[in-house]
Amino acid sequence: MKKTFTIFLLLAALTTMSFVITKDDPPRYKNLKVLPKDISKEQMDSIMHHFSAAMGQKCNFCHVFNQAEQKMDFVNDAKPEKETAREMWRMTIKLNKKSFDISDSKKLGTKLRVTCYTCHHGETLPETMAPARQGPPPGGQAAPKPPVSTDSTKRP
Repeated sequence: MKKTFTIFLLLAALTTMSFVITKDDPPRYKNLKVLPKDISKEQMDSIMHHFSAAMGQKCNFCHVFNQAEQKMDFVNDAKPEKETAREMWRMTIKLNKKSFDISDSKKLGTKLRVTCYTCHHGETLPETMAPARQGPPPGGQAAPKPPVSTDSTKRP
């Protein structure tokens, strides 16, 4: 009787352990609407650091700081900048797929042609005009500069 009970107990323990071992881990992050639900911590950190560098901002630009808990509330959608970031991420996926034939642009680790930095260059708002050209135009000569007056009393 003791032997049967011990074997039964051992089988029950092995069965329980097999469920624990094969059980899928719950998603690490909540409220992901564009990024994959199974994203790893390393991938999430990499993407968030890219966003931060491309925009020249810190986490609190898109995410809410919970005063009561004294920590960031990454799940909270109260800041409109967070939804804007999602829209921009969808736009870059679409641009990479349509314009550069990068069919797996939603897959993490894919080398993208268009990223946040493409337009933002470390600024919150992207530039809307091209920077002034320095030097002569490609293949041509610079336009002659107007003469400089040495008489300080004359105005141009």
